Order: sequence, then C-alpha cells, then structure tokens
Amino acid sequence: MTTGADRRKETTTGRHLEQAILTLLEHRGPTATICPSDAARAVYAGDGDGWRDLMEPARRAARRLVAAGEVEITRGGRTVDPAAARGPIRIRRARRATAPADGTSA
Repeated sequence: MTTGADRRKETTTGRHLEQAILTLLEHRGPTATICPSDAARAVYAGDGDGWRDLMEPARRAARRLVAAGEVEITRGGRTVDPAAARGPIRIRRARRATAPADGTSA
C-alpha cells in the first residue's frame, strides 16, 4: 500500500528529475539529447547503481515535460509518442516554431 509519505517522496523525486532533465539540456547544445539515465544519475544521491531504480521515474518526468511543451522524446532521432515509447529513448528540447524575422506570420 502506498502511503502519503511515499507519494510525497515520489512527487519530490519527480520534480528533481524534471529539473535535472532541463538543467542537463540547458548545458548542452541546442540540438543535443540526453538519456533518462543522465537525469537518474544526477538525482541519485547514493553510491553504486541505485540510480537504476530512478529510470522509470525519469521517463515519467520526461513525459510530464513533453506534456508541458518543454521537451520531446525521440527514438532513432525521430520524435515519438511518449505513451508508446518503449526501449531506449532520448530526450531533447522541444523544437519550437519560430516567427519570420520581419514579424509577419508564416
């Protein structure tokens, strides 16, 4: 049974993972990608491979950031539906449409 304390810990961890994803992407080139394991390792405070337990929470954090329009999830360089993404994925900044330099709409 999940307790209130467990849910609060999961929520806090989820926020930390979201921030780690955004921070890692901020420190890389505009088209760079990261693996959810990068965020899991950044958030995990222990030694060893305990970060692996944060892999699914990191994937959930990435899905929330997709819903917020912050990132995209890719496989093989192509954007994929986060709900359908299975296997290895990458996370990149959302590609936003840009307005023409003269201010007119496209």
